[in-house]
Amino acid sequence: MRKRVVLLISFTLLSILTLYSETFKFSYEPDDRYRILSRVDEYVYINGVYSHRADIMNKITVYVKSVEDGAGMIESGFQTSERTSGSSGAYQWATEYESEFIRDEYGKYQIEPQYFMPVVRDVPVFPDRDLEPGDTWSWKGEEVHDFRKNFGISDAYHIPIYVNYTYLGKGEYEGYEFDKISVKYNIFFRPSEVPYGAELYPVRISGSSDQIIYWDSSAGRPHIYEESFEFVFELSTGDTVEYRGISDAYIVESPKMDKKAVAEDIRKIIDDEGLNDTDVSISEEGVKITLSNIQFSPNSSRLLNSELEKLDQISEIISEYPERDILVAGHTALAGTAAGRQQLSEQRAKVVADYLLKKGGRLPEQIIMKGMGAEQPVADNSTEEGMRKNRRVEIIILEN
Repeated sequence: MRKRVVLLISFTLLSILTLYSETFKFSYEPDDRYRILSRVDEYVYINGVYSHRADIMNKITVYVKSVEDGAGMIESGFQTSERTSGSSGAYQWATEYESEFIRDEYGKYQIEPQYFMPVVRDVPVFPDRDLEPGDTWSWKGEEVHDFRKNFGISDAYHIPIYVNYTYLGKGEYEGYEFDKISVKYNIFFRPSEVPYGAELYPVRISGSSDQIIYWDSSAGRPHIYEESFEFVFELSTGDTVEYRGISDAYIVESPKMDKKAVAEDIRKIIDDEGLNDTDVSISEEGVKITLSNIQFSPNSSRLLNSELEKLDQISEIISEYPERDILVAGHTALAGTAAGRQQLSEQRAKVVADYLLKKGGRLPEQIIMKGMGAEQPVADNSTEEGMRKNRRVEIIILEN
């Protein structure tokens, strides 16, 4: 009798494990579009001494152009922004990248060497078999970095990694059930040659990444991941730079914007409210509200009180589209130095963006500010009327 019970228990356990086995594959649909929001909280140490803390946000747009043999042909945009860590203000636009690549159903990339993004490639990669909780596998991948600004290295810098995976089974995140996957890798990389044209360069890179991916099997892609990391760059000068921190990334779904209808609705509000020096137009990025001749104190970024009422009304307008991110772009007329114009345009964009945040129009991660200087005039800077139009702030309700 005992033997029959043991056999029955063994059969039941086997059945339970079989029920929890999963086959993981990426799934792509032609013309599919979505966004990924990634946040990084990073501490930086130079020669072992604390230097600063960085709050970095990455916004990624994904467009599946086509699908062939289960692989997605993807166009993607990557926009990075930063702000002083611990600040509650808007993020400052930093860098923008475009990329095209093919990613197959197992997660492996095909991408041309001129692209700097995405940074982490071939992660995750899945085996062509069912996986049960506790199963492990490994696969090679790479990190790819843009070292043009820091080290003057013109080409994308490739660092090989060897990644270890464990399927952890089902797990809950914010009330939804996902498949949890542990992703870990260490880096110890010593370049075999000096990068061409570089005076300062890394001679050794070491570190580790420890991630948990919450996999959405119904969508065939990660829904969110969380990471802790630590990397040390030993430089040709003998100095060391260490980065420690945490990051996460998650999918943001937004319905397709009817830009024409949104622009018409906003134009009607502007006309009804009698907002002077305010216009609305459709742009490639979304719907743009232009505040021409916005009034600051002379040569400063302090808004005059007369402008605050207008911004209150603009805040009410953008609150009607809460799922859309906002870009605030500051522009100046052609006066003073290029550096001065750039700084002033950034300061003015920040003032407007922070005021909209204060009014509750958006969360901090939904507003990006960018200074354009005098690089995009809309009128002739040789006339006072033209300069008045060029002194403007644009508030763009973004489609993606």
